Amino acid sequence: MNIILFDETDYYQNRDTIRLSDYRFDHIWKVIRSKKNDLLQVGLINGKLGTGKVIEITRQFIDISVTLDKDPPLPAPLTLILALPRPKILKRTLKHIITLGVKKIFLINSFRVDKSYWQTPVLAPKKIKDIVLNSLEQSCDTILPELSLKPLFRPFVEDELPGIIKNTVPVLAHPKAANKLVDTSGKHFTLAVGPEGGFIPYEINKLKECGFEEYNFGQRILPVETAVPSIISLLTR
Repeated sequence: MNIILFDETDYYQNRDTIRLSDYRFDHIWKVIRSKKNDLLQVGLINGKLGTGKVIEITRQFIDISVTLDKDPPLPAPLTLILALPRPKILKRTLKHIITLGVKKIFLINSFRVDKSYWQTPVLAPKKIKDIVLNSLEQSCDTILPELSLKPLFRPFVEDELPGIIKNTVPVLAHPKAANKLVDTSGKHFTLAVGPEGGFIPYEINKLKECGFEEYNFGQRILPVETAVPSIISLLTR
């Protein structure tokens, strides 16, 4: 945890002081081992970053005086369309994506996405919230990403995707594509990444009809949890 995040409900008595008594208090008490008058890096969720000064600490809670005077990092200029990964790698992949600053994420269906994946506990709102906050705490960011679940491929591609890709460069990652992206500066991308094994031809054709072009990001065929952060880094450098 590189930053202490808080929201409006954490304010105590006035807008200058927060009181914490949950996992954030445990981290400050047991890991950082802060004492009175120590300074901490803090951030208001969907707001600014700043500095917090410990003004009181007990075995049950900590009171911190906060000053918010810095803007959060700029978001990555990229929207991600990702075929839902298998549950055991979904959590790690999402954490990488959010840590890299992607603020619009669409988890979509595909022929090679097993139906059971949509029932994973990882997609429960509480689990998603934990992943998001942990990722923001890691990357010293405060802005919550927009995460949307789209379990129907064709309606999403035909009805919603044209509006999503407007004013962006639609990129379909494919290890066997002939095209390679050379100039990525100053552009906002919409990146589509398929499941393990890739999108099937029908899905590729539908994405192309929508405006996507296939691009090759290297000869190696990488697992999703490696490919996604690697390509995001290449497109947003």
